[in-house]
Amino acid sequence: MTIAELLLRNDRAFLRLLTFRVQMSLAYQSMSVVVGWHIYQLTRDPWSLGLIGLAEVIPYFSSALFAGHAVDHYSRRLFGVLSAAMLCLNAFTLTAVSSGWLGGNPVWWIYGSIAFTGLARAFIAPTYNALFALILPRKHFGRAAGVGTSVFQAGLVAGPALGGILVGWAGTTAAYGVATVLCLGAGLALWSLKVEEPPPVQGNPVFASIAEGLRFVWGNQVVLGAQLLDMFAVLFGGAVAMLPAFIHDIYRMGPEALGILRAAPALGAVTIGIYLARHPIERNAGRWLLAAVAGFGLCMIAFALTPHFWMAAAILLMAGLCDGVSVVMRATILQLATPDAMRGRVAAINGIFIGSSNELGAFESGLAARLMGLVPSVVFGGAMTLAVVAATSRLAPKLRLLDLRQLH
Repeated sequence: MTIAELLLRNDRAFLRLLTFRVQMSLAYQSMSVVVGWHIYQLTRDPWSLGLIGLAEVIPYFSSALFAGHAVDHYSRRLFGVLSAAMLCLNAFTLTAVSSGWLGGNPVWWIYGSIAFTGLARAFIAPTYNALFALILPRKHFGRAAGVGTSVFQAGLVAGPALGGILVGWAGTTAAYGVATVLCLGAGLALWSLKVEEPPPVQGNPVFASIAEGLRFVWGNQVVLGAQLLDMFAVLFGGAVAMLPAFIHDIYRMGPEALGILRAAPALGAVTIGIYLARHPIERNAGRWLLAAVAGFGLCMIAFALTPHFWMAAAILLMAGLCDGVSVVMRATILQLATPDAMRGRVAAINGIFIGSSNELGAFESGLAARLMGLVPSVVFGGAMTLAVVAATSRLAPKLRLLDLRQLH
């Protein structure tokens, strides 16, 4: 099946789902760039950038498992619309902060809005994964995962660039306002989605239901290994949170340059995602996954050591290629290995592993930068990523030897 056929099947249901995903990605990523720039302009402290991650991860971590349970047992579509409405309200609040409509310390308003973002994000991945399985037949999961990843990463490309350009040309207020409109569009796209959902499930109580999902993940070496690998790689290897500091202190450039660096990894991921949508990896999938994460760690080390802006952008592009392979492989593994009745909970658990690691990674990066210095902290993170790959290869042999044809 071609990409076009995937987008046109089932009365364009998959296209509407992808529209929801890309607009949410655009809004969130553009806000992330603007918030990072806004906070650093107010504080001039890398530590404040690390606190952005901590402010988001606490509410996200606290609510993600309950969000997964809700999506599995009630309406997938309506919880997605709810998440878009919450993110829309949050973007509007940030618009008000930037405009000076709200009194008090703007830094605390921003951190409070970031915390609300964490709560909204808890519903996005469970909704997308559950609806993905309802819309598409199982035999198309591999190609569709590549398409979905490409669309998501396209948001990661355009979102940072959009945020950086808007801040540079029109200011933070305009950038937050555009994010508000994007969230509204995402909610409307999902609201218009026509899909036959299973009736609400009267199953185990909420905590027993969450425990059932946790037992499944913990007992499946392939799923658990893939999630742990990505979690620790992102926790230690991600340098994205520190990019405002690199732009300001090393490259001596403005917010447009920040948008370029934020977009470079996602551009690489989009490129490889499009390729994998047409040429999905099945043989030696585990080895490809491990090699991709190792390549990501090496790129982070190289990025930290280069003093040249455009060379740094090229290295981050290569990091995105490696990360794109990892994301597509993990998404395909999760879709093929997860029972239909658990998709929301497993996606929520995966979100805790992966989503929280982004924010905790930002906190770790800020702390490491304060203790070691900016460049040494990123080199250390890349080296730790390589150590994580080595440990995973040894401790999760089923993942290392995985052939995706075993899961069909």
